[in-house]
Amino acid sequence: MELTTFYTIVGFLLAAYSVTANDSVQTLGTFISSNCNRVNWKWLWLAASSVLVFTLVYGWVTYGGDISYGRLDSIPFVEIQWYHAAAPLLLLALTYFGIPVSTSFLVLSVFASSIVLEKMVVKSAFGYAVAAISAYIIWYAITWAVRQWKIELHPTDRKIFWWSVAQWCTTGFLYWSWLSHDMANIAVFLPRQLSVEQLLMVMVVFIAGLGYIFYNKGGKIQKIVVEKTDTQYIIAATLIDFVYAVVLLIFKEYNNIPMSTTWVFVGLLAGRELAIHSFNDKKIGDVFPIIGRDFMKIMFGAALSLILVLIVLQLQG
Repeated sequence: MELTTFYTIVGFLLAAYSVTANDSVQTLGTFISSNCNRVNWKWLWLAASSVLVFTLVYGWVTYGGDISYGRLDSIPFVEIQWYHAAAPLLLLALTYFGIPVSTSFLVLSVFASSIVLEKMVVKSAFGYAVAAISAYIIWYAITWAVRQWKIELHPTDRKIFWWSVAQWCTTGFLYWSWLSHDMANIAVFLPRQLSVEQLLMVMVVFIAGLGYIFYNKGGKIQKIVVEKTDTQYIIAATLIDFVYAVVLLIFKEYNNIPMSTTWVFVGLLAGRELAIHSFNDKKIGDVFPIIGRDFMKIMFGAALSLILVLIVLQLQG
């Protein structure tokens, strides 16, 4: 086996698991936290795997074998070297320690040109701001409505069935939105047009990785969701997923430049926490340590991405 082929296989396998595991907190985090004590993890795995298969097949058919949904148009395919595979290996280590970082920056930075990388940073920063502002406005209105009309946020057994249906549908919509964007972080290691055999191989790897994630209830990185207000309750989880999916869809359709979905998700949670605390007359200062920790973690990931880029430029030049 040639070294480039070996690096390609290793890079793809590392990226497939590490990207999915690190970003599972965004897409499946609230789904896991609000269902892990009520539903067997195998049913959750089956639901997520069904959305995954649909997304892969739809993208493969629609974009002529390209499962990245055109997100890699500005990043041409190159022969994979060891330093390309090192990026998802670093991401795997960060995921193990529960650090949510931008998988787009960390993985794609070693492939993208400086111009593309700059556009990714600008788009991601804009996404963070839009998500934070939108979340603040939406959850301030929700909190007002809850208090004004005395809405029950913890549904009874009779109502929880319909909220469960809404949540599973919303999670499917969110997971599709995320996959059709961040699949580029994994497909960058693969040819831009996959054969049927290669597509099936990708499906098997992804489904196996998802099974491990659900079995471990999201892993250590799940803490970023669990520590937020009421995320273990199905109504709050459903609303978070729906707003996040809409924001992702808007930016996905805006242009084909990849962006950090992690930045968008962290911005969403930050705006939500600020709205809840400010409306309930709680000390705003109490929420800043949580928001600050999350923000420092994504900045840490961005710094690592820059270091990787500098290393790659040195090796190439």
